[in-house]
Amino acid sequence: MNTSCVFLALKITKVNWQSKLNKAAHHTSDYSSTEAIFRRGQPFHISLNIKTTVQSWDNFTFIASTGPSPAESQQTKAIFTLSEEGASGWSAAQEPSEPGWVNFTILSPASAVIGRYKLRLQILSGSKVFSKVLGQFVLLFNPWCPDDDVYMANEKERQEYVLNDSGIIFQGLEKDIQQEAWNYGQFEEDILDISLAILDRSLKHREDPAVDVSNRNNPVYVSRVISAMVNSNDEKGVVEGKWTGKYRSGTNPLQWSGSVTILRKWYRGRYRPVRYGQCWVFAGVTCTVLRCLGIPTRVITNFNSAHDSNINLTIDKYIDMSGKTLHLTEDSVWNFHVWNESWFARRDLGSFYDGWQVLDATPQEKSKGIYQCGPASIRAIKEGDVNLDYDSPFVFAAVNADCVTWIRYSKKRKERIYSNTRKIGKCISTKAVGTNSRVDVTANYKYPEGSSKERQVYKKALKLLGVRRTGKKPKIRKPRRRFSRAQPAQTPSISGKLILDASPVIGQDILLTLSLRNLISDFKTIKVKLKASAILYTRRPKAEILELCRSIKLGSEEVKEFSFGIPYSQYKNSLMDDRKILVTAVCQIKKGASLLVEKDIVLQDPFLTIKVLGPAVVHQAVDVEVTFTNPLSEEVTDCVLRAEGSGLLREQLRINVARMAPMETSTVRFEIIPYRSGARQLQVDLVCIHFSDIKGFVTLDVAPAQ
Repeated sequence: MNTSCVFLALKITKVNWQSKLNKAAHHTSDYSSTEAIFRRGQPFHISLNIKTTVQSWDNFTFIASTGPSPAESQQTKAIFTLSEEGASGWSAAQEPSEPGWVNFTILSPASAVIGRYKLRLQILSGSKVFSKVLGQFVLLFNPWCPDDDVYMANEKERQEYVLNDSGIIFQGLEKDIQQEAWNYGQFEEDILDISLAILDRSLKHREDPAVDVSNRNNPVYVSRVISAMVNSNDEKGVVEGKWTGKYRSGTNPLQWSGSVTILRKWYRGRYRPVRYGQCWVFAGVTCTVLRCLGIPTRVITNFNSAHDSNINLTIDKYIDMSGKTLHLTEDSVWNFHVWNESWFARRDLGSFYDGWQVLDATPQEKSKGIYQCGPASIRAIKEGDVNLDYDSPFVFAAVNADCVTWIRYSKKRKERIYSNTRKIGKCISTKAVGTNSRVDVTANYKYPEGSSKERQVYKKALKLLGVRRTGKKPKIRKPRRRFSRAQPAQTPSISGKLILDASPVIGQDILLTLSLRNLISDFKTIKVKLKASAILYTRRPKAEILELCRSIKLGSEEVKEFSFGIPYSQYKNSLMDDRKILVTAVCQIKKGASLLVEKDIVLQDPFLTIKVLGPAVVHQAVDVEVTFTNPLSEEVTDCVLRAEGSGLLREQLRINVARMAPMETSTVRFEIIPYRSGARQLQVDLVCIHFSDIKGFVTLDVAPAQ
């Protein structure tokens, strides 16, 4: 029989991508997609149903290609046969099969480009060629493969940082850390397509599509592109940031509870940036996209986070004599800032810098001309290696900068009243593996404050940055005396603190006490100027609420307390959605140092309770009951209860709550039909124009379908 006739008569009637087998082996079963989804560096199985008996497969060639201009030279095209591995590292092998079927195993290299591929079978017979497109598949990074740059050895960590589709983002204050649930939803319908579309919409791709796609084998490159594309500043990316004014033309950043709605809105809206986001939104979306692509990723919160615009490792804050913040510098200290860490090797830096890498999609400063940040190795941050790529100085300053406060009396006269080397970079937090508890990872970023190693690293960073400082890193300085120039002054003779008399709840008056202590035996009169301002989490004042002046006399080593309140009627129209108030007390002595006392306050919302009224089972309806209370002593209208959760609700659920009487407790019941088993997080959010969102979440253990 003529061999060429056999080849030309060969007819493939069906291609079986062995979906169930491959998805289980490649940990891709949760993706809501009928498409074949594999991880690189790991074999996948494919079966062909053919009409003709083939004597030999030696002349059969597979071609896998990705991108708009596939080329072997750029690793976007792989040509390989059954008899030998291709130059690209791809290979194929024939497996035992049933009559009428031919089974193959195809193996991609652990360094393959990730993305959507086309697989073609080509048969050469003399001068004739038979070619058949077998179909498409998506190739992802593989944290289970020891040869992949994103390899993560611990299975529990892989389950958390790759496969967990919900989580916790920590917010609030260093001394009042709060949990906020977030629905990552990386396996939900369309999210994989959207994640690949984000790469294809990047500036790098528009500049040179072929080169961009060829670089997608490198997690350093891919993660940096994502950090630029999640914000909209340069590339019409996913989320538009906004920290001032009203949010009437978009969504208040505090009202987002997950990434899925945001990513779908961007995708379905023809890539128009979604309004609006702040740091936790950027970090949540980044986490979704990177986990979706197979890069282990987590969300990190840095409390008292420095934004050092000129990278001199000093944050200068100026206030006037009343305690009002003066905006004389771009530097700032945020109550908290949220970024990401992704896990991968740093072949560009050396193996010492492998592991967790900082990525920050919040648009703060430009890097290489666009708003992107990272990846910066946390090993580099801890060791003060701020000369290494990418953006290490900015991240180092965020967790290590000195904080210096000045009173400015005039353009020529200011007083340095406070210098703190320990304030910045506190309680750096992330969600624990397998639970919702908080893990402190501060030690990953820096040595213990005040240790000789910490001072050594700080001086090393200053030297690499070319910042001149005299002497060693200063210790915490107490308030200082006035001088016409910024010069060191004497130790103050008083101390003070602001104390909350009760936990502050929105809708109620806030009660505080200022306690002052005379540290020496001399009698003194202290002029106290108290100010309360509504602030954002960036600590930027937005509205003044209260201003008081008092004169307090202190005898020898005497302690006196002054109580005051901030009525609800006084703060209700000024309070921002962040529910944060900054109270300052500037204490001045005629012939002595000035003292600044500050207190950050976060008003607590009433609790929202969620009850699941029965067992949760895949494809079986179960009722959920939500109970919440109007915290105000006035009627509220036009509230909306929203619910979402991956594996529980395919789209966000919205229920109108028309009216709530003062202090009224209401109950709403709705139905969910779980479609994925395992631990699932249901998030509920009561949105109202009269007060900031009231949020809650519950974890359900969903049983498989019976």
